[in-house]
Amino acid sequence: MKATEVPAIAGAYLFEPTPYADERGFFCRTFDADVVRSVGLDPNAFVQHSLSRSVRGVLRGLHLRSGAGEAKLVRCSYGRIFDVVVDLRPDSPTYRNVASFDLSDETQVTLYIPAGCAHGFQALTETADISYQIDRPHNPAEDVTIAFDDPELAIPWPLPAISMSKRDREAPSLAEALKQKES
Repeated sequence: MKATEVPAIAGAYLFEPTPYADERGFFCRTFDADVVRSVGLDPNAFVQHSLSRSVRGVLRGLHLRSGAGEAKLVRCSYGRIFDVVVDLRPDSPTYRNVASFDLSDETQVTLYIPAGCAHGFQALTETADISYQIDRPHNPAEDVTIAFDDPELAIPWPLPAISMSKRDREAPSLAEALKQKES
């Protein structure tokens, strides 16, 4: 497994496994504490592991947490997704940068998203399972949502958004969400 820094988002990393494939299928390590530690992250910091399943066209996000935020490890364990990170840390050298990634079960690449960044994705296959490891317990009172189609972000979502939660559909603009994040 190797770690690669994401230039567009300071502190973000891609963790790329080395799959062992044969006629039976494949095996790969999707988390390695030593590799995580090698880039300055605490592998023991992750306290929750969650899984979501989406169907083609479903869009989830853009989500972030107020206060201290939350760091995430995100991986598409089955299917394929278009994954997006927006750096909303005012002191970051990549503040307001947007980066997108193609995450799939073929590569099993894990994306590390630093606290203070918004995250969202769209399912590109009939079924897409997304695995999350999060560095602090979820507190719904700290949830912040940003409109997926905010013109300031101009995210090139690959498919029409066929389905999303009411919260995501009614999300405020980036400017309004940033005010909410600060309060």
